Amino acid sequence: MLNRRVRSTISLILFVLPAFILYLLFLVIPMLQGTYFSFTDWDGLSKSYSFVGLSNFIEAIRDDDHFRSSVWFTTKYVFFAVVFQNVLALLLAMLIESQKRAKGLFRTIFFMPNMLSVIISTFMWVFVFSKVIPALSEYSALKFLNLSWLGSPAVSFWSIMIVSLWGSVGTLMLIYMAAIQGIPQHLKEAAIIDGAQPMHMLRYITLPLIAHALTICIFLTLNSSFKVYDLVYALTGGGPGRGTQVITMNILEEAYLGNNRYGYASAKANILFIIIFVITIIQLSIMKKREVEA
Repeated sequence: MLNRRVRSTISLILFVLPAFILYLLFLVIPMLQGTYFSFTDWDGLSKSYSFVGLSNFIEAIRDDDHFRSSVWFTTKYVFFAVVFQNVLALLLAMLIESQKRAKGLFRTIFFMPNMLSVIISTFMWVFVFSKVIPALSEYSALKFLNLSWLGSPAVSFWSIMIVSLWGSVGTLMLIYMAAIQGIPQHLKEAAIIDGAQPMHMLRYITLPLIAHALTICIFLTLNSSFKVYDLVYALTGGGPGRGTQVITMNILEEAYLGNNRYGYASAKANILFIIIFVITIIQLSIMKKREVEA
């Protein structure tokens, strides 16, 4: 007979095993295969292919103007998305937490966009940008709204940003609210008695004590922003031209939509992975140090 500890270990392994098998089949093995094919000229269909070494990576970085422009657009999107999403979510969290009534109602209202599918909510925003806002501009004094919201690369970027904020702030807000609720009440009361102003409360009490939430939220927004696809595709399709094409759209186009350069697309995907990995490591190392100091 097996003792209790061995039986417990076996039962834990059996519980974890199905998820681990799925993890291997749908994440680890495809990732390793993609890394392997990034050094080949495979088209994704034929049985034969040749090893090309680092030429795919060199071509993507040195010669592919479309890829470089998609990297630049994605980088710009990531920067503004991380800043705006976290700032707005934190402000909303502090504002709602400062209220004595209807906290649940406000939480529900701001979280509701997260309950909708990204594609459905984005199609709704396409209608708003193409029909509702032009009508407001035409039949009211809001003439400044008469812009090509989805037809101009410069304006389309901010249209994408608006929809991104609308759909993602609710989740981050809840994380910040949970962190704010965990701040000891006696610290707030002592600061108020000492005459601390709201900005001092924010700088010396709130931000240091919710540093762990900042780490989590910035990590989430960094990863989701670098991998954004469906939102941009449903809003602009990467257009006009390639003015709003993100890296993920460029990779998919290279692999499947006419080019059939699966090996080359895999190299681009690996470049994206390296970018995300390096930035994430830097972000976590910096933020974790601030948590320790706090």
